[in-house]
Amino acid sequence: MAPVDVEKLYSEKFVELKPALKREEAVVEAERCLYCYDAPCVTACPTHIDIPRFIKQIASGNLTGSGKTILEANALGHSCARACPVEVLCEGACVFHDWQEKPIEIARLQRAATDHLLEDGNKQPFKPGRDLHKSVAVVGAGPAGLACAAYLRRLGFAVTIFDRDKTAGGLNTFGIAEYKMTSKVSLDEVERILKLGVAFKLGVEIKDARALADFDAVFLAIGLGETNALRVPGEDLPGVWDALSFIRLVKQRKPKDLGKSACTVVIGAGNTSIDAVTQSKRTGTPRVIMAYRKGEAEMKAYGFEYALAKQDGAEFLWNAQPVRIVGKKAVEGVEFMRTDGSGGLFTVACDRVIKAIGQRKQVGLAKALGLRLEDDGRIAVERETLRTSDRRVFAGGDAVNGGKEVVNAAADGKRAAYGIWKALFPGQPLPAGNEYWARTIENQRVAPVVNPAEKKPLDKKAKAHA
Repeated sequence: MAPVDVEKLYSEKFVELKPALKREEAVVEAERCLYCYDAPCVTACPTHIDIPRFIKQIASGNLTGSGKTILEANALGHSCARACPVEVLCEGACVFHDWQEKPIEIARLQRAATDHLLEDGNKQPFKPGRDLHKSVAVVGAGPAGLACAAYLRRLGFAVTIFDRDKTAGGLNTFGIAEYKMTSKVSLDEVERILKLGVAFKLGVEIKDARALADFDAVFLAIGLGETNALRVPGEDLPGVWDALSFIRLVKQRKPKDLGKSACTVVIGAGNTSIDAVTQSKRTGTPRVIMAYRKGEAEMKAYGFEYALAKQDGAEFLWNAQPVRIVGKKAVEGVEFMRTDGSGGLFTVACDRVIKAIGQRKQVGLAKALGLRLEDDGRIAVERETLRTSDRRVFAGGDAVNGGKEVVNAAADGKRAAYGIWKALFPGQPLPAGNEYWARTIENQRVAPVVNPAEKKPLDKKAKAHA
């Protein structure tokens, strides 16, 4: 059998879902915007980017200024232009839906501006603040940690990021489907933050308080842990994968390490499940089945993600609870139990199973630091400041919210940086140049997910079909 031509495979099967706009196209699209005064798209963005402003800057030909406006409010604006589910955030809130017109392509315009900063060599439009003689440890080099570090450096804190992985970026680098965002995009973002003078200590796992003792404050951005176990017989058979490990190998362009599969069953129905399904198809698996213990209307994946999986030729098995993975020396199938009241067992033959049923909470470090936890294992924080039960320790991202979008993690990182400033310099004004991003926190309102057709909060059934 001929070896896989990796470059050909990726160029053909992992074409970007939303390719870059040419500069002329970006100007034309920007000129469609109404530049709303009380823009609902801004409210819908967890980081509260001034969207009308950055779009107007594009329309006037000022892409550098536009990129700066974006990164002022969202230090990870380059990644979020690709990774955000804009259909249910900023673009979903666009007023053009009221007239049944196509919403402004905010994400692609945002990408046009942040791409321009890279192409222009202006990767970091901001400078570090004057030295405050205070240091902060950030544990976790994913989106929340990177965002927090960027704003802390702009304030003037010395910042050291620790991560047990040898590559920074977290899920941005290795956990987002290749056709949405390549690892290079994430690493470009890391490089931009590095230019602010952030120190990285990669391949270092923090297990207790000793390594953090010399810092004035700590921000925990530790994310979530391993994929939840199915807790069924046969789960340890060769051929059983967790979704994040599978996606990571796809991102690393190692199809050989993935092996071949004639039929893969993905268990779960969230957005990570969809990523595992579509990437299984695109790396050459002829038959891929997504199995979920509940019905179609109850799946957690966004409607546009579901549509993508159907477009890729995936099959769907609803109301099916796995009870056993069948096989002697390797996976040969999955035995399911009907959960729709009809009863009965049945087996689906397959040679690979991918678990995508959520991730465990990482409680080890939080417990070692003596932090209070919520009943489900999330780190408990004061919502306004993200301060934990230890007054020196702050936390955000998936470890606090249980697993949301990249943009939510970026918003948490920004909020924590502001909270750390207020804790260490109570009552003092922010250093000059930091007023705008601070206002995006002070004025923040939590917006519901909206149905673009009705501009109302979605219920679960509507969300699945939006």
